[in-house]
Amino acid sequence: MNFDLLLHSIEHTHQHLQETAAKAVNRLLTIRNWMIGYYIVEYEQKGEDRAKYGERLLEKIAGRLNKSSFSHRNLHLYRQFYLTYTHIGEVIQQYIPTQIWQSLIAKLSLTENQLLAIRQPVTDELDSNYLAVPPDKLVSKLSFTHIVQLLTIPDPLQRTFYELETIKCNWTVRELKRQINSLYFERMGLSKDKEKLQRMIRDITDNPLQPADFIKNVYTFEFLELPQQALVTETSLELALLNHLQDFLLEMGHGFCLEGRQKRILIGDEHFFIDLVFYHRILKCHVLVELKVDAFNHINAGQLNTYLNFYKAEMMQPDDNPPVGILMVTNKNDALVEYATAGMDQAVFVSRYAVKLPSKETLERFIRRELRLAPAT
Repeated sequence: MNFDLLLHSIEHTHQHLQETAAKAVNRLLTIRNWMIGYYIVEYEQKGEDRAKYGERLLEKIAGRLNKSSFSHRNLHLYRQFYLTYTHIGEVIQQYIPTQIWQSLIAKLSLTENQLLAIRQPVTDELDSNYLAVPPDKLVSKLSFTHIVQLLTIPDPLQRTFYELETIKCNWTVRELKRQINSLYFERMGLSKDKEKLQRMIRDITDNPLQPADFIKNVYTFEFLELPQQALVTETSLELALLNHLQDFLLEMGHGFCLEGRQKRILIGDEHFFIDLVFYHRILKCHVLVELKVDAFNHINAGQLNTYLNFYKAEMMQPDDNPPVGILMVTNKNDALVEYATAGMDQAVFVSRYAVKLPSKETLERFIRRELRLAPAT
């Protein structure tokens, strides 16, 4: 062993064990908060002197314990956490060291029925038709700070989607919050296509997904901090996106790897340029993106389809899937899109984009429209 190897060994060991310790602490904090929520709900339902405290129970607990982690707000979150994620009880014991678990049982005098209630909670939300991320993945992959953001989502289907995407994409809390605020669930078309969400959840077990599962109906580029009218050319939009590459890739979604911009191809004796070329590591195919600063035009669809045919014939490798095209426009006539892309052999998707997050009123109108168009079953 030389000196450089010694330094490398020390640094590697420190980093690995520090990360492992941090993950262990995060898991135990999550379990602690769930257990506190369980105790509170159990007391509210069965406490011998619960009538004495009534609605002021959390306030009284916070006052007596007098610790920042047991503030009224935090106690409320712990209670909400337990009620929302009761199914975490199925795996609670595996995350608590045996000695601590046995000591806990002894000190609290928990009966077998109470232990069973912790491990096998019953909730109306988790019926046989409800798809949920496995509880062990929730505990091991999400911090409690992530969970606090997820608790702001009342709809269990949407919450499951954001749990899944946070785990798969390794989102930070800031990234998760941005995706919730920018209506990622609705922009993926999931409010009208519940089967897409089912496929995404089942992808945990490596079931194949379709290109449509990765393409959003609307892309939001508010991180550019540009007024809509500032985007006068496709080049200015493209350069602005590449100057914010990290945010752009996050908005594109899981699996997109940028290969190049203004990709030059030769068809016959003419050169053409594709705005952006990605390779999707999950779909195993190229994704060609054309940016337009105006509304959808059928000529644009034909242009993108030409590029896709070229890639399929000239660039596709034997183990690749056929290429996919995304035409990003400021607005689209859905009927025109349907007729313009009908009969095309290649997968062409037309998506709208915006450089500013919509107002609250616009979001409300969007959600009402999505709900109105959603199938009844």
